[in-house]
Amino acid sequence: MMQNPQILAALQERLDGLAGSPSGYMESLPKVVKRRVNALKNLQVKCAHIEAKFYEEVHELERKYAALYQPLFDKRSEIIKGAYEPTDEECNWKADEEEELTEEMKEKAKLEEEKKDEEKEDPRGIPEFWLTVFKNVDLLSDMLQEHDEPILKHLQDIKVKFSDPDQPMSFTLEFHFEPNDFFTNQVLTKTYKMRSEPDEADPFSFDGPEIMGCTGCQIDWTKGKNVTLKTIKKKQKHKGRGTVRTVTKTVPNDSFFNFFCPPEVPENGELDEDSEAVLAADFEIGHFIRERIIPRAVLYFTGEAIEDDDDDYDEEGEEADDEVGEHIAQFYMLPCLYCSYHWAQGEAVVGIS
Repeated sequence: MMQNPQILAALQERLDGLAGSPSGYMESLPKVVKRRVNALKNLQVKCAHIEAKFYEEVHELERKYAALYQPLFDKRSEIIKGAYEPTDEECNWKADEEEELTEEMKEKAKLEEEKKDEEKEDPRGIPEFWLTVFKNVDLLSDMLQEHDEPILKHLQDIKVKFSDPDQPMSFTLEFHFEPNDFFTNQVLTKTYKMRSEPDEADPFSFDGPEIMGCTGCQIDWTKGKNVTLKTIKKKQKHKGRGTVRTVTKTVPNDSFFNFFCPPEVPENGELDEDSEAVLAADFEIGHFIRERIIPRAVLYFTGEAIEDDDDDYDEEGEEADDEVGEHIAQFYMLPCLYCSYHWAQGEAVVGIS
C-alpha cells in the first residue's frame, strides 16, 4: 500500500475516521491517573524521535542500494537508446504462454516473427520507451498533453539521486534527453527536500519524513517551442469611440513540463490552499516516479506492473471506490493547478494590433 501513493491521502482520511472522537473518559480520571498518562505521552515523544532516526537510516540504506542498482539501470538505458545490443542469452525470456506451446507451434511462431522483422526497418533501441511508460500510468498520463508527446519521445532515461551522507535529507529526479528541437537542456531536474524529525510544537503528528519543499529547473526553450505557454487573441471594443482592437496575450498552458516549475515555499512556510494542493500532488507524483517507475520501468512499459497494481486491491463496494476515486482525481488536476498558480503569480505578455 505504501508503494501506491496516489491513494494514500484517501486511505489516511478513512483511517482517521476510524479513530472516532474522544469518549470523555480522560477528563473523568483522577489527577494522579492523569499524571501517569502524561508520563506515557513523554514516552510517546521519545518513540517519535526513535522513529525519526529509523527513517534517516532507511534513507541511508536507499542511498547505499541505489549505487548497487545503478549499473543495471545504466545498462537498461544503453539498451533503450540503442547504444548496446543485448546478446541472445540476455534476450532469452520464457513467457508464460510459451510453456503451453508445442514445438511445431513454436517453430511456426518463430517463422512469422522473422517474416515480420524482415518487413520492418530495424529501429534503434526501444523507441518511445519512457513516453509509453507515462501513457500507461494514469497518474502520469493525465499530466500529459498532446503537445508534450513529441518532446517526451526524446526522453532517454530517468534517474534518482539521493543526498550525500550527513547532508539534509533529499532526493533528485533527473530526466535525461537526447538533443532535440525543443530545448537545449540535456538534463531536467526536480529536487525534493525532506525532514525527518518531530515538530517540537506538535510531536505526536510525526508520521515519517515530510516534504519541506521542492525545486525545479529552468528549461531553455528554443524560440517558439515553449509548450508551457500559449498565445490567445481577444477582441476589445472601446467604450467611448466604439473602435475594436485585437489584444494578443501569452498565458500559461497545461503541460507536463510545468512539473519542473513548482510554486516556491515562502520563508515563513505559509502557502495558500491552491499552492498546498499543488505541492501535495507534486510530492506524491515525485515519490511514485522514484519508488515505482524508475525501479520497474520495463513492467510499466509492458503493462505488467499495472496489472499487479490492480491486483493489490479488492473491491469494497461502489461507495468506497467512489470515495477513493474522488481523492485520486485531485492529483489528476495537477496541470490545471499549475496553470492557475502561474497565471496568478505572473503577468501576461500583452501585444496590441
